[in-house]
Amino acid sequence: MMNLNLSSTTLSPNKAKVIAIAFLIVSFIGFLDSSYLTVQHYRGEPPSCAIFTGCETVAESKYAVAGPIPLALLGLLYYLAIFILTVAYFDTKKERLLLLAALLTIAGFLASLYFVYLQLFVIKAICLYCMISAASSTALFTFGAFAMFRDRDSKQCR
Repeated sequence: MMNLNLSSTTLSPNKAKVIAIAFLIVSFIGFLDSSYLTVQHYRGEPPSCAIFTGCETVAESKYAVAGPIPLALLGLLYYLAIFILTVAYFDTKKERLLLLAALLTIAGFLASLYFVYLQLFVIKAICLYCMISAASSTALFTFGAFAMFRDRDSKQCR
């Protein structure tokens, strides 16, 4: 069963290192992706889209902003938070930082599910960059789920 108590979850050093490296790589990709979308939003230019034709439709929809804030900026902050927590974990070796990042991935994944739903069924257009973000969030969530589960060996020893 999933243990969300940050004080009692213990990761093996190898598992923690693999998860942390994956968090760094994937959050950096997500950060770059959402940075591009944020810059394009503030420049007033739709993102260029070579594979799908719906980038402009999605980026200019009413769902692309939360009040005056572009969702891409919220994504940028999300990926930056994961990245900073992971760097802090490498610096301090405090497992709680990595587990906090893992918990944060739940929110990112749920948000991505909602945004993909909007693209497919409400806006009826697909933004390549939004799908890259959704894939990044899903990957982070998957690695985060591994972080939140205790190793079976360490659970049996307690």
